[in-house]
Amino acid sequence: MTGFIVVDKPTDITSFGAVARVRRITGEKKAGHTGTLDPMATGVLPVMLGGATRFAELIPTHDKSYRATIRLGITTDTLDITGKVLSNSNVTVSAADFERVLKTFVGGIQQLPPMFSALSKDGVRLYELARQGMEVEREERPVTIYCADLLSVNEEAREFVVDVSCSAGTYIRTLAADIGTVLGCGAVLSALRRTGANGFSLEDSMTIEQLEKAAETGEIAKHLIPVDKVLCAYPAVCVTPAQAIRFGNGGALDLARIEQQNSPGYFRVYGGENKFLGIGEIRDGGSEMAVKRVYVPN
Repeated sequence: MTGFIVVDKPTDITSFGAVARVRRITGEKKAGHTGTLDPMATGVLPVMLGGATRFAELIPTHDKSYRATIRLGITTDTLDITGKVLSNSNVTVSAADFERVLKTFVGGIQQLPPMFSALSKDGVRLYELARQGMEVEREERPVTIYCADLLSVNEEAREFVVDVSCSAGTYIRTLAADIGTVLGCGAVLSALRRTGANGFSLEDSMTIEQLEKAAETGEIAKHLIPVDKVLCAYPAVCVTPAQAIRFGNGGALDLARIEQQNSPGYFRVYGGENKFLGIGEIRDGGSEMAVKRVYVPN
């Protein structure tokens, strides 16, 4: 089984655990996801099955969008509500002041990855070191917040709900903590729902329970998103039967024998009967379309 299934990840389960459940339900041994969600978070988790795993790096967009609830007046070691409380105080922050600070984070910013993260230091996951009470030096990383909008305020709970659209690698927990630092009161993430990832939305998603029901009725294939559809941002080229064989064997194709446009970039390559063969790449100034990835369905 090859393709993508977009899961609406439930809370209190790791992304790895969600993929494991999809693997069990579908019976497909090879599976992976396109971006980790914290256990407390819910929402869009694209899962690659079978031969789709070979195309992860070629997905055209890795941007994400979230609906986050930020609670002021509290700090924790994990930067979210699940962690050990480090400080807690009553604070009063107006919606106007919160929004003013929120907007200062829109654009290109530098973020310090949290210790409780899946990043590695000398081959060891940071969260493993954090659980041992260790904190190691990390380098700030550039990320982009495309937009951040305040949706609602619960003054009694000191919670602010925001919609955030951002680049891959952005930590919403860090964003919440940084907002709390600027406001001078501290803050944590108290809820997080990913509303979009890699071009997929919640409308494309299905719950684990829905997937299980589809398996029981033999309808999983109806929910499988083809690899070439996920890659549809790349132009398509059609090749002859002889070229299809050569491409499938890893051989580059002569641009002079390809009728469609041949500007530099990635291309979806199709053979007869609109059969998806994989992704080809034309390099700037090149005379051939090299094989970037061959599609091998299970």
